[in-house]
Amino acid sequence: MMMKHLLLAATAMTMTMGAAQADALRWARSSDSLTLDPQAQNEGPTLAMMHQMMEPLILRNPSGELESALATDWAVSTENPDAWSFTLREGVKYHDGADFTAEDAVFSFERAMSENSDMKGLLTSIVSVEANGDYELIITTDGANPLLPSSLTNIFMMDKGWAEANGAQNVQDFESGEETFASQNVNGTGPYRLVSREADVKTEMTRFDGYWGADEFPLDYTDIVYTPIQNPSTRVAALLSGEVDFIQDVPVQDLQRIESDPELKIMTSPQNRVIFFGMNIGDELVNGTPEGGNPLADVRVRQAMNMAINRDAIRQVVMRGQSIPAGVVMPPFVNGWTEELDTVPTTDVEAARALMEEAGWADGFSIQLDCPNDRYVNDEAICQAAVGMLAQIGVTANLNAQPKAQHFPLMNGLGSDFYMLGWGVPTYDSEYIFNFLYHTKGDEFGTWNSTRYSNPKIDEMTRAIAAEVDLEARDAMIAEMWQIVKEDMIYLPVHHQTLNWAMRNEVGAAVNADDSVHVKYFTYD
Repeated sequence: MMMKHLLLAATAMTMTMGAAQADALRWARSSDSLTLDPQAQNEGPTLAMMHQMMEPLILRNPSGELESALATDWAVSTENPDAWSFTLREGVKYHDGADFTAEDAVFSFERAMSENSDMKGLLTSIVSVEANGDYELIITTDGANPLLPSSLTNIFMMDKGWAEANGAQNVQDFESGEETFASQNVNGTGPYRLVSREADVKTEMTRFDGYWGADEFPLDYTDIVYTPIQNPSTRVAALLSGEVDFIQDVPVQDLQRIESDPELKIMTSPQNRVIFFGMNIGDELVNGTPEGGNPLADVRVRQAMNMAINRDAIRQVVMRGQSIPAGVVMPPFVNGWTEELDTVPTTDVEAARALMEEAGWADGFSIQLDCPNDRYVNDEAICQAAVGMLAQIGVTANLNAQPKAQHFPLMNGLGSDFYMLGWGVPTYDSEYIFNFLYHTKGDEFGTWNSTRYSNPKIDEMTRAIAAEVDLEARDAMIAEMWQIVKEDMIYLPVHHQTLNWAMRNEVGAAVNADDSVHVKYFTYD
């Protein structure tokens, strides 16, 4: 299908400033932000919401490049090669009028590295964060860390005084269901401030008149009305009827329908996200271990399941061509990716059955497959397809599809034996994947590793590549690590998502591979 108005990510930056003003951008996607606490959940829609109201020191712009936000400059310290110096932007105000200073930055980093923070995995190399006056921040790491700036693009700066005044010093314990002042309120430095919010129904924001970047960004929309619409057909109908102006998570089956409407346009891009299944490879299954032990603990069973997944069929039937079959849990944008690593296994049911028999599971087994139904494009439909494919080799996967608000705590709480997950890489480097998905699960590393996989060599190398400054040696280590984990096969890669946004013709949006929305770049034409 020929897409209308295919847009390069950098387009918005070249648009004329000071264009026509619009009252509100009515924005919808499949799910809501899980929380407003900026450090409680490292999750796409949550981060997208926070980027409208809060800011990090460094931002990844729609072109995928690092640019200054609350830091105007950063460099390795001239006095200490294990430290980075950040020059902070002066004259920045929080929404309540308070000044942003280095004291707030120190507080924000310490909070992001504390218990319950879902962001601490990005900051594991940090030894100390110190203020040098009001507008310089010194971050010292455990050895040199050339990747540090890339790790900070989603670490939002909170107002220390506001947090202390409202009992919000600690990060919300999201997994336990805790609600806090910070999970329901926001005081940021971003271009929009919170007006009202009813979780899972509507969030309203209005332009912040005191925003430091008012002269640097279009800011054509005075307000944002965000509405999560889980049902794909209802979401598309809202766009077609004019109820909303802009939608993400466009159902692939409706692309042609939207394309044919002269009032609408579609923008597409490869996405920095891979969809896959994770497996509990420990000694026992959570939902009942069959006689003979955990079948997923045997790599031959995992190999058989991998061979049973027909990725081309999922691409053609479920995704309508809007995906790229994957052979590795790594998007093509990421340092460490190679075409050879991403080679997709041939679907071979007979060979898979032979492996099942060799492993002692010729009669198969039953297992619960946990999937979200409001997070990824056609997530539940992909899981339904996998259920049928696995049945061909005797694996009875009982589908448990539920909203992400229930799915992620179940998975991260080690309550799932077989689950779907999607993974984007904001640092564009393999270290992020090994840190979160392959390192032994702990308080700082392996926070999204729910497989029970623990490999001391991978743990050691994950920490080593974070500090390695010899790029050739580092790349060689990364290549070795990928070979190890690919053979261990704790994940079943499915595909790389294709990103589609749909909007009214007058909306000038900057699509980007991270699927991250920054309304301050949007224009109204």
